[in-house]
Amino acid sequence: MEFLVNIRITWPEVSDDERRRAAELAASGTLVSIWRVPGRTGNWGLRHAADPTELHAVISSLPVWPWMDVTVHALSDHPVEPGPRA
Repeated sequence: MEFLVNIRITWPEVSDDERRRAAELAASGTLVSIWRVPGRTGNWGLRHAADPTELHAVISSLPVWPWMDVTVHALSDHPVEPGPRA
């Protein structure tokens, strides 16, 4: 499944542990893409997981989990999707 995830962080700094964990998730294919919203302490990310339970386990494994406010949107194919993403 694909999920569009918005994470807002109330903690002022992202640690090296957070960057290391993000690199691990990208290498495993769980973290597909991530975008920063300029001027905000948060991001939007496209994530793959087998189901919502697996996604929760992945997100809650992040070192800054205690300082995160997370919104998750499950995604499905649109009937006019032009084709597979690169």
